[in-house]
Amino acid sequence: MTGPARYSKKKLSDFIASVFVAFGMPGDHAGVIADLMAEADLNGSDGHGIFRLPGYVQRIREGGLNLKPDIRVETEKSGMALVNGDNAQGHLVMKFCAEKAIEKAKESGVAWVGSHHSNHAGPANLYAKMPLAHGMIGLYVAVGNANHLPPWGGTEMLLSTNPIAAAVPGLEEPPIVLDMATTVAAYGKVKTAAQRGEDMPEGWMIDKQGQPLTDPTRAEEGFLLPIGGPKGYGLSLLFGLLAGTLNGAACGEDVVDFNADFKTVTNTGQFIVAIDLAAFGDVIGFKRRVDGVIRAIKASPTLPGFDHVLLPGDTSRKKREDHKANGIPLPTALVTALNGLAKEVGVEPL
Repeated sequence: MTGPARYSKKKLSDFIASVFVAFGMPGDHAGVIADLMAEADLNGSDGHGIFRLPGYVQRIREGGLNLKPDIRVETEKSGMALVNGDNAQGHLVMKFCAEKAIEKAKESGVAWVGSHHSNHAGPANLYAKMPLAHGMIGLYVAVGNANHLPPWGGTEMLLSTNPIAAAVPGLEEPPIVLDMATTVAAYGKVKTAAQRGEDMPEGWMIDKQGQPLTDPTRAEEGFLLPIGGPKGYGLSLLFGLLAGTLNGAACGEDVVDFNADFKTVTNTGQFIVAIDLAAFGDVIGFKRRVDGVIRAIKASPTLPGFDHVLLPGDTSRKKREDHKANGIPLPTALVTALNGLAKEVGVEPL
């Protein structure tokens, strides 16, 4: 049986960039966004890569995105900065913020850079991993771009998936990369399940009577569940305050559903923290100790039914290796939609 069509990262990146340019985006901006979107697909974050292109394009069509933004630092001190994204595509804003945090952390040891008037930026791990190349730990938090989570015990969706990602380097071992929503599943997984005609597992969503909801095409009839019950709700609220309210960005009832409203400025908030290992002492020694923790966990006994113990980032890394070797798989329905978009704007199809 033939599986889904597979494409190289370059093929996806070139296609994405050509579509953005066709809609009036400057080529350098289109290239940055396209590379990060294709990188998301390479890592297996298929709900945040090229799958999002039709939605991003719709926002451009309806005037909800600034194609020629002035992304700038609004206020700063030695260990922090607040960035005005000027309603740019979120990938541009967060790359700017990550680079600013890395630059500042080299001087201050730790730097926190927040943003307002940003937009959806893809998977959180893209930005948490950027400080790794500079001998740093990265931490990233964002306000999700639609509310799918009520407060614990309530039914009004006032919070979002509000993800967190963190990346910690080892010496010889691969980095530990945590990337998780504060809900059991990210909403992008619900959307990709619907496109593939698949059911959701029980535990992702419930309806407003508290019953399991497994049909992703009926997602609007219910809401996502938080991780760990009230603990996940508490994390979503806290992350919303830190990434949204603190930065002067949307949080709670001010969050715009970018899946349904393509005109209104979302004022999305995010922040990234870069932690310079050298500021804390011996970098090699730290990384070696991380290796020790990783190896101890990997060597620990397993429960029945488990072949081995996984660490955060292992599954993504395995997908990345497969995708680099064999290509990135795209569902037929998505390829059809993308090729329809390509035909409309006169660019080469996938």
